[in-house]
Amino acid sequence: MTIFIPTPLRPFAGGQDTVEVDAETVSGALESLTQAHPDLRKHLFTGEGKLRAFVNLYLNDEDVRYLPAKEATTVTAADTLSIIPSIAGGARRTGGRACGARTPKQLNAEITGSFDDTRIGTYADHH
Repeated sequence: MTIFIPTPLRPFAGGQDTVEVDAETVSGALESLTQAHPDLRKHLFTGEGKLRAFVNLYLNDEDVRYLPAKEATTVTAADTLSIIPSIAGGARRTGGRACGARTPKQLNAEITGSFDDTRIGTYADHH
């Protein structure tokens, strides 16, 4: 299966934007990934081995947290797993979305390298 590596974690994955792994489950895929790139482990997992709260996983665009088997979900070679770190902070503006916030589609485009270079401005740009 293919695991998409977000830009902030690429230095810990040999600069790669994707990594191919052979696994039977989502957790097995993460284990294969961190065995191949040990520096990723501390960024993805707590010291107790739990997935960090700010790390979101999407199996074929489905949020793993809401799948019935969660990380024990079976995967195939044709599946994709996207790692998307939560982005916190920023000021709120009227309309409810934080300045600088990106939609899931924009985040996925950044991960896959197809983002169109249209950037959302800073807080000062909107006020």
